[in-house]
Amino acid sequence: MAGNTKLIADNRQARHNYFVIETIEAGIELVGTEVKSIRNGGVNLKDSWCSIEEGQMWVKGMHISPYEKGNIFNRDPRRERRLLMHKREIMRLFGQVRQEGLTLVPLSLYFKGSRVKMAVGVCKGKKLYDKRADMAKKAAARDIDRAMKERNR
Repeated sequence: MAGNTKLIADNRQARHNYFVIETIEAGIELVGTEVKSIRNGGVNLKDSWCSIEEGQMWVKGMHISPYEKGNIFNRDPRRERRLLMHKREIMRLFGQVRQEGLTLVPLSLYFKGSRVKMAVGVCKGKKLYDKRADMAKKAAARDIDRAMKERNR
């Protein structure tokens, strides 16, 4: 992400459950009250995923809380939202997902200028032993850092 970006939400669980092969930036189609709710931090990417249907890319399972002052203009918090990408890029991703058995997972949501963008990861699922190995590496790195800190005192 560049200098004029502001992170809104991050899907930490995605990096735990998947190997991220490639990251793609996509615009997202929202209504006004959803943008206001996002500015207030009312978004959750935890159980969300992306799918490609009829040549268009959709994000599903993303929860945007209703805006308090939105009354009749609020939409369903879990509705499907269209991602805005070039058609040839969508078709390339569709081929990868079909042939290689990969998954499209939203990694983060952020403002780029005044526009809301989503980082979508082309991911491969981790097995349980991969997750354990990652946790062991992180624990070892923490222990090393802690030992270095104690030694330098």
